[in-house]
Amino acid sequence: MCTYPFCLYILHNPCRTSSTSVYIISTTKALKGKMKNGFQFPGPDKATMGLESKSLGCESPLGGKRNRWVVLPANVPFLAHSLERTQRNWIARTNSPDLIIQVGDYSFHLHKLAMASRSEYLNRLVFQKGSNRERADDSLIIQIKNLPGGKNTFELVVKFCYGRKIDITAANIAPLYCAAHFLEMSEDLEEGNLTSKTEALLTFLILSSWKDTFRILKSTESISPWAKDLQIVKRCSEAIAWKACANQNASSFSCENEGPLNAQASKSKTNDSVDNWWFEDVSFLRIDHFIEVIHSIRRRGIKPEVVGSCIEHWTRKWFSQFTFGLDKETPIPITLQLDRISTECLINILPTEENSVTCNFLLYLLKAGVILKINPELLCVLERRVALMLEKCRVPDLLVKNQGDKDSLYDVTVVLRVLRFYVCGMSSNHSAKPHTVGRLVDGYLTQVARDENLSMESFKSLVEALPQKARLCDDNLYRVIDMYLKAHPDLAEEDRTDVCRNLEYRRLSHEARQHVMQNDRLPMKLTTGFVLLEQVNRATSMTSNGSNYRRTNTQTVIRVNKDLEKRQINAQEINMMRKDVEMIKSLLLELYTCKIKLQKQLKSCIR
Repeated sequence: MCTYPFCLYILHNPCRTSSTSVYIISTTKALKGKMKNGFQFPGPDKATMGLESKSLGCESPLGGKRNRWVVLPANVPFLAHSLERTQRNWIARTNSPDLIIQVGDYSFHLHKLAMASRSEYLNRLVFQKGSNRERADDSLIIQIKNLPGGKNTFELVVKFCYGRKIDITAANIAPLYCAAHFLEMSEDLEEGNLTSKTEALLTFLILSSWKDTFRILKSTESISPWAKDLQIVKRCSEAIAWKACANQNASSFSCENEGPLNAQASKSKTNDSVDNWWFEDVSFLRIDHFIEVIHSIRRRGIKPEVVGSCIEHWTRKWFSQFTFGLDKETPIPITLQLDRISTECLINILPTEENSVTCNFLLYLLKAGVILKINPELLCVLERRVALMLEKCRVPDLLVKNQGDKDSLYDVTVVLRVLRFYVCGMSSNHSAKPHTVGRLVDGYLTQVARDENLSMESFKSLVEALPQKARLCDDNLYRVIDMYLKAHPDLAEEDRTDVCRNLEYRRLSHEARQHVMQNDRLPMKLTTGFVLLEQVNRATSMTSNGSNYRRTNTQTVIRVNKDLEKRQINAQEINMMRKDVEMIKSLLLELYTCKIKLQKQLKSCIR
């Protein structure tokens, strides 16, 4: 905490130009010599200084002891004996108040000289309304609407105008700075007026303190238009980006005595790497402030992979529960419309470089986009990016979990959308590797087929998503179908037949065919068909072998007849050879008859 003498030393010497930060730093150095006399001031955070913090895993950059400063005006034209508060009224006790300023439901009984001498805005209103008064002794009533910070900030303004000390922290400096601009409390009216003092302190806080920068951003949520117009959000974002890029070896800020941002804050301790030590702190920012920080970081040239990881960290933290309407007990912090806009904004700020964002995260965003019904063009962007990554993906990259109890374990809808997009572009892409994607899909099917909640329609759509040429053979497909039937034993015979309709005898290996014929989980029609086809295949093979054997024996008879001319062979040997030939002919005839019967049986079964 900073002591009063230090605060007065700085704030009685305000800077009105862009060199404010330089002046404050030099003032800090000048005060180091006074520390021996008991003066203390807050130095930069450890993260800002590039030092490694020993205490990690804290939940919010908004906790811990907060620095406080005291501000006094240089010249006070009007002093009040006391400022009293009674219910919804603030009264300055000295001469009779002649000015009533209403801010919201609160009324401040003040004096025109004290307020109008430091505020050009109030000076104009006093002049305008004073000329229209019927009685000169009536108190002038002024109603102020849309004052940044509301009545709490105006209380600080009143204290400042009456020469009272005001406590300033990172939580109220931004509203007070905006209120000073709203009331036009500039140096043109009085040297050392509130605008210049808050400007100097605001710059000092943003440049020197990592935690105070986040506190300032948090305080601007209720005064967003003013904070944006006065560049407060941009300055804070630039400071965070500068510190994040400059302190690659810093871990994070010190977490001693720090509390969570809200009840839903993450309780897990993280062991951040060199590049992502600041992820957790940035994840507490609201979506608009987070986007501004990402833009600032990208302008500083940080690696696209780090930017993509930061966006994924923020998204999974904020969209883990309420995006899909699952947290019924806890109030939803943002509306469905805001969820939709947030998702669209996140997609727009994703880095476009290759491998800058994981396939799993893109599928996660695609799932959120489908549920929230975002812009169809953005959905196509996600589908295209994932489709281009499929050939390099692994099975875990495709596993996007569902949250509902009655839903399937993994969301197969988003994978189907991507596969259809990939198949549509496969014909025009001559470098496509369908066999690689086929193996990936079969591996994915292996993971989802065991799910009891996976519907038959979803499973069939996955099986049929790729063309037949994407698989060299259907052995893996058969294993997946068998796993699905095993996990769903209550399927009717007709449904099992429908599931197995993509299995073809000719695309299975011999081992897979043998397993099919012995598998009682498969429909009877399929196993019977495989048995008949196997018999026909064997008969055809035997016929082919018999024909070869007949040709061989005929050639042997010819050679024998030629030999008979050269040498004498007894009649008994010749008769035995003739009987063998006749026997072979009869066997071939029986085989041919059997073949005809099997073909007729097969045709009747197919019908």
